[in-house]
Amino acid sequence: MTDDTAMRVQKFLSKAGYCSRRQGEDLMRQGRVQVNGEVCRELGSKVTPGRDTVEVDGRRISLPESFTYLLLHKPTGCVTTTDDPRGRKTVLDFLDDDAPRLWPVGRLDMDSSGALLLTNDGKLTHRLTHPKFEARKRYVVEVHGSLHADDAGLASMRDGMRLPSGDRLQPARINVLGHPGDRTCLEVVLTEGKNRQIRRMFEAIDHPVTSLKRLAIGPVELEDLEAGDLRRLTPREVDALYDEVGADPPKRSSAN
Repeated sequence: MTDDTAMRVQKFLSKAGYCSRRQGEDLMRQGRVQVNGEVCRELGSKVTPGRDTVEVDGRRISLPESFTYLLLHKPTGCVTTTDDPRGRKTVLDFLDDDAPRLWPVGRLDMDSSGALLLTNDGKLTHRLTHPKFEARKRYVVEVHGSLHADDAGLASMRDGMRLPSGDRLQPARINVLGHPGDRTCLEVVLTEGKNRQIRRMFEAIDHPVTSLKRLAIGPVELEDLEAGDLRRLTPREVDALYDEVGADPPKRSSAN
């Protein structure tokens, strides 16, 4: 693929799905990145995709020829990562052997299930996971004990609570759906995704989570997709996701 737009090397590595921009900067400082055969340590250095050759540890890195967008119904019991040193099942194990190189957008912890995007689109990944773009994620959560709409703990979540760790969270939308037995079922909508955020929120008000499932990422709904199954996003869904994060969709999308 040829692209006449020059970009910083660390951005190129991120768009190629090799690593984050910050990790790319670390690789450059370590002297592990080569541009056109020369070690590149200068963080301001730029490359033009399709013209310049970029390598990390001797391995050539390229931008994807087209972008792929898949929705996975992540089951519990697998980890949201590209590989796991402990040998646990990862979300990429659900892909066909001939699938392009993809990565998960954001995370769902091992004990959580639901909607998870897999893509090789670095721009969309960044915008969906960075809190400043306020991409909505909707969950159904069950917790121990009885909570009601006017509970002070839920009010703190709606206002933007501070966790015991000191993290200040963005306001969440919380609706009580029902009270099965001695538990409470709630709908939770977040516009950020800190590590184990929902579980930490409810632990902070002494109502630990018993189950957590993500129902939607922006306009993309899980609907009746079975656990462990995948489907390709429609062009309309890709456009809607980009609209969610305030950007124009790319031209090289395999959803088109």
